[in-house]
Amino acid sequence: MTDSLAQSVTVDSERLTEWVGDRLPGAGLLELTRIGEGVGVANALFVVSRGGERWVLRRPPNVVNTPGASDISREWRLLSALEGTPVPHPTPILLCEDAEVIGAPFLVMSEVDGFTPVGTLPAPYNDPQARRSLAFAMVDAIADLSVVEWQTRGLEGLGRPEGFLERQVRRWNRQLDSYRQREVPHIAELSAWLEDNRPEMGAPGIMHGDYSPFNVMASRTRPERLAAVIDWDTGTIGDPLLDIGHLLARWGEPGEEPALERPDLLPREGLPTRAELAARYVERSGRDLSALAYYEVLSLFKLAVILEGGVRRARSNGDEAGAEGWIRINDRLLRIALEIASGKRRP
Repeated sequence: MTDSLAQSVTVDSERLTEWVGDRLPGAGLLELTRIGEGVGVANALFVVSRGGERWVLRRPPNVVNTPGASDISREWRLLSALEGTPVPHPTPILLCEDAEVIGAPFLVMSEVDGFTPVGTLPAPYNDPQARRSLAFAMVDAIADLSVVEWQTRGLEGLGRPEGFLERQVRRWNRQLDSYRQREVPHIAELSAWLEDNRPEMGAPGIMHGDYSPFNVMASRTRPERLAAVIDWDTGTIGDPLLDIGHLLARWGEPGEEPALERPDLLPREGLPTRAELAARYVERSGRDLSALAYYEVLSLFKLAVILEGGVRRARSNGDEAGAEGWIRINDRLLRIALEIASGKRRP
């Protein structure tokens, strides 16, 4: 399912050039090319070029679906804090918080030589061992992220780690109530299970907040290490185990119904099991994953609530077929969350 909210975003190259001045190499008008248009409601991306150099500009869409999403200043803080750490990320270069310049705050960052590893993967990932290495690389990145000493990197006050898990069910139910169009199946049952099975939170850490193959870039030459983790606008200081929970909840195994319409990575031959990926995370991070099922259920619960906003948008535009598409996706997410909670699907 896609959404048109971000498709009409433009950037005035003359206004941008005036603001940038000589803070980027070269002289003359900056050229902009939109990339990734029509893939959803995430922040809009533009390649910015001048004098043979290239960068990426990132700005919010015209309409933000989730409160707190598309926060450019938050993304800048996180990218800046990750400089000098093992976590692969784009290098932040410029931040503009003045919406008057191009119509919204924006940041400029380095261009990453990589690709989004979704669908049937190109070489070298047509080799099963390379796909296996890529899977472990995705785990390594968030394991390394979870142990970054965020207190010393300018991230104090970024989030509210105290009581983070205790707030989750109330927070997402409140958002759902703000645009609920139907009786959403299993929400009450899953809410009760999450409250009854909430673990004690470990040491707070940086969490990406939306970690999946859609938000990483695979290296074209080094399967064992990601080129970058991207889309940090919903990152915070909280429970980093929610990142690995989100990744593994969507990590289908042979014979299982995929959480979304299809598995993120294809073909599946050579990919590690969820148990192998969880063991890698524990080895790399030293964190306790004994309550993995809770984090998987919470991640699917959260994702379904966010995507339920698509039902309201579609119906407000008179698109009942689109609304039914979102309903099918969300009903599947919640059904699989219930299977994990009940033990029918192993974490």
